[in-house]
Amino acid sequence: MSDTGVGVLLMTHEAVGQALISAARHVMPRLPLHVAAVEVPAHADPDIMRSLTAQHARELDSGHGVLVLADLYGATPCNIGLSLADLGVRIRCVSGLNLPMLLRVLNYPEKTLSELVEVAAAGGRGGIFIDHA
Repeated sequence: MSDTGVGVLLMTHEAVGQALISAARHVMPRLPLHVAAVEVPAHADPDIMRSLTAQHARELDSGHGVLVLADLYGATPCNIGLSLADLGVRIRCVSGLNLPMLLRVLNYPEKTLSELVEVAAAGGRGGIFIDHA
């Protein structure tokens, strides 16, 4: 892992974030960016989760900001991720997290935070395939 570059924080419901990190490590055994997951339990106190998440985000930020990848827009994990900016953490957030999105971000570790937002969105959309049945 590099000590430079954008940190990546997955904000998800239980069991989703760690599973995606494990799947990414299956494809890329050495992740080129610092990646962590905060999985929000169903009955968690949002204020406590916000404080814990801010701590994780600050640890991930090597000075280049943190890309928050959230599983579901409008849900508690995404809302907590979005609120990190109010706590002084330099973040950008993209929702609709899927494995292609995460892998695409990890393939561009040299990109800036604002560039990775676009990379993430393109990766998530590009990973969707509809058969021609």
